Amino acid sequence: MTYKRIVIAGTRSGVGKTSIATGLMAALAARGLKVQGFKVGPDYIDPGYHTLATGRPSRNLDTYLMTPAAVLEAFERAAATSDIAVIEGVMGLYDGHRDTGSGSTATIARLLAAPVLLVVDATSLGQSVAAEVLGYRSLDPGVNLAGVILNRVSSEGHLEVLRQAIEEYTGIPVVGWLRRGSLPPLPSRHLGLIPAGEQEDLGPVLAELAATIATGLDLERVLDLATQAGPLPAGGSRLFATAGAGVREKIPVAVALDKAFNFYYQDSLDYLAVLGAELLPFSPLEDDRLPAGAAGIIIGGGFPEIFLAPLTDNRPLLADLRRQVARGIPLYAECGGLMYLAREIIDLEGSKWPMAGIVPAACRMQKSLAGLGYREARLCRETLVGHRDDCLRGHEFHYSTMTSKDTDFPPAYTWKHRGSIWYDGYGTRQIVASYLHLHFLGNVGAAQNFLAACRAYKGGRNLETA
Repeated sequence: MTYKRIVIAGTRSGVGKTSIATGLMAALAARGLKVQGFKVGPDYIDPGYHTLATGRPSRNLDTYLMTPAAVLEAFERAAATSDIAVIEGVMGLYDGHRDTGSGSTATIARLLAAPVLLVVDATSLGQSVAAEVLGYRSLDPGVNLAGVILNRVSSEGHLEVLRQAIEEYTGIPVVGWLRRGSLPPLPSRHLGLIPAGEQEDLGPVLAELAATIATGLDLERVLDLATQAGPLPAGGSRLFATAGAGVREKIPVAVALDKAFNFYYQDSLDYLAVLGAELLPFSPLEDDRLPAGAAGIIIGGGFPEIFLAPLTDNRPLLADLRRQVARGIPLYAECGGLMYLAREIIDLEGSKWPMAGIVPAACRMQKSLAGLGYREARLCRETLVGHRDDCLRGHEFHYSTMTSKDTDFPPAYTWKHRGSIWYDGYGTRQIVASYLHLHFLGNVGAAQNFLAACRAYKGGRNLETA
């Protein structure tokens, strides 16, 4: 089956790709179309804006974190009930894993046989823009570069110089342009865009963004190009179809979900649900106890450092979390979740904020990035998510470091990076907490092992002695 689809790519980061992709989704949705948003790569924040713009959960597509077959399945599963899929790229069109190139926007565009609209920052550019566009088209003829969107154009005269050069020398149409400063800014802070889940009302911003895109882009041309996508290749996986086979009982799993913790891949949650998890949201900021009857806990990523006071002050929830862990409940946490489980978080001023104390370590914030990039990690021992030496692929992005004075501290993972061996997280048969973000469609064994542990706990088995 052929799905109407278009990729919004950039020549590099910072050209306005997220605003344009989100605005396009909102503008098409305002026309009454069912729009499915996707994000290339491991990013959590941009999909939150897509979800608000379309009213449908956005999905991540990443050929490093997932197999190509799993990417195809994830795409088809979400796009099947939509009128059009809009896929926002990551960084520049050809940027991906530093060694393999996997995970790039170009890789996803080729895999999905999807036309690409290239966003070009027109600042200080004249006729030379044609050489830039030609370079992006020529580097990989397998990528269907179908149109150009010009951003930060200074005037209509400037536009005509750019348009004439691009269309005359490359034959690629300019399908839209935006004057410098015309895009309403999305809310941001020093860490980048503020997650949509932290904000109360983004409706007016998205409405203004949609109106700007509807004026600046030829939406009929974009829709026409989206219909020119080729047929999807065969070979998509059947992870969801096979996951539900034999599931007879739902297993209640508490999932932290609020302004502090909201970094989840939607397909990971959906896969857990098909495996048999009944996902029960709770708020470490506001709830005084975990959901009743939970047989497992997931605490995803986010920015707990922004909410240190309310997290520390919610002592009833912290106490209940400690009680449940003492009883043996399986607990899986990523990045911000790891920080929340530590003894304390030390902020940039050196103040110490007590947390759950389940992981015997402290997490210290710093101004520079402490970890960024794809990781191929191996489990150090038998853990909640797998066996010793099992290989898991993930991604990390964090501004904190973890230190422990416990000589028996059990790290969860190890990996090689630039000739050095690195250790990450805390791993036992009951608890795995680390900086590593996993996509469960690329690590199905980890999801299955976690849920099996939850079933065992519900059935009365002690994970540490099993």
